[in-house]
Amino acid sequence: MPAEEERRGKSAKQEKAQVSLWERIERPAPPPRATLSAHRIAAVAVAIADAEGIDAVTMRRLATELGVAPMATYRHVSGKGELLELMVDFVYGELALPDPAVGWRDAMRTLAERTRAMLLDHPWMSRGDVLALTPNQLALTESGLAVLDGLGLDTDTMMAVFRTVAAYVHGSVTAEINLLRLMQDQGWSNGDETRAGLASRMTWLMDTGRYPAYRRYAGEATRKDDREWQFGVGLDCVLDGIAARMGI
Repeated sequence: MPAEEERRGKSAKQEKAQVSLWERIERPAPPPRATLSAHRIAAVAVAIADAEGIDAVTMRRLATELGVAPMATYRHVSGKGELLELMVDFVYGELALPDPAVGWRDAMRTLAERTRAMLLDHPWMSRGDVLALTPNQLALTESGLAVLDGLGLDTDTMMAVFRTVAAYVHGSVTAEINLLRLMQDQGWSNGDETRAGLASRMTWLMDTGRYPAYRRYAGEATRKDDREWQFGVGLDCVLDGIAARMGI
């Protein structure tokens, strides 16, 4: 029986390799399979990743959480690669796209803020190996390009502007998530505990006299732990630069 299941699994994978995941999803599901939908699979997989990290998501674990035989999930996805695509698309589908009527700057700001919130809710999405091109992900890109269209920019410049904002968002949020992971690993619950935990190393570094600007920041800054404010200031700098450079 295990050999037969393995043979069926390989056959299913070969068949699905010839047809894209999204084309298969568009097809009506046969009645016996209707209860195990792509949406349900994605929702359960995302819940596992949110609670335990992306490495905890396996096809066997997913089947257990869904209450089905391991081979049942292969009727919808050929393996973890396609499962990850479903998960990414599910998460991007939660993001409400901005109204383009508000203007390019407000729309870009809204898109950036909502993307940050999405990534913080699903920190596994910030990993460099979580890459996929999905309908909902492309809808976000389309939304960003659409608000830039009609401003006199050529298409290459439109994409460069969108990617600049996206790079700021992802870089900033990845750094934020990495800090939160460090705090969690060390058992530090807030900024004061984090600074106390790093105090001995920081004191030695500051005493070398090599970092006067950072010493001033450490002594005078009042918003060290206000990550939302920090993100907003950085975003304004990016948008100001785009507006000045592009004349929009």
